[in-house]
Amino acid sequence: RRRLYTRYPIKVDSLIGGGRLPGKRLQDFLAGRRHTAALDRVLTITHWLWFFEPYAVLFWILFRHPDRFPRAARQMAAVFDGGAFLYWAVPTAPPWWASEQGLTKEPMRRIMFEVGEPLWGDLWGPLYKALGGNPWAAMPSLHFATSVAAATSLAEASPEEGALGWGYALTLGFGLVYLGEHYVTDLLAGAGLVVAVRRADPVFA
Repeated sequence: RRRLYTRYPIKVDSLIGGGRLPGKRLQDFLAGRRHTAALDRVLTITHWLWFFEPYAVLFWILFRHPDRFPRAARQMAAVFDGGAFLYWAVPTAPPWWASEQGLTKEPMRRIMFEVGEPLWGDLWGPLYKALGGNPWAAMPSLHFATSVAAATSLAEASPEEGALGWGYALTLGFGLVYLGEHYVTDLLAGAGLVVAVRRADPVFA
């Protein structure tokens, strides 16, 4: 916590959002609309599915396109490992945590909690404790980075499979910002990590 960074992603995202955090803009824009509650649930579940998605994609490639599996698995592992190193090197707080500490100009909702607590009831606390992990592992967004890595591997195998992969990755990216889990800055860094891994892949291969 002594090394924790909190302010630089707020400044960068505020520039991206024209003076306001993009996540806060989305939350205000969608608040109170007819289908917002359903959208909250869909995006939260999309977020939770990430715990399975990268591995499900690798299993799919292994069985449907086994010749492409070594490259896909190698790149996915490199994205995970590169992200883990950056978490240690630049520990960065996510927007929901910064908002709880009063560091953002406007308070942000953590919509995942608003959906999770009534949905899971008494199980929500143990589930979050087991899966919550490091609250300051925000930069880069490995949720987005690994979903982008999965999408690019699928696209190399098949345009149709790639479209499904990109559909999930972009929906997740939107959800991560709207739900208050990540800054746009985190997503851009995650995408940059995937680009770096793919460019370095011949060396590791």
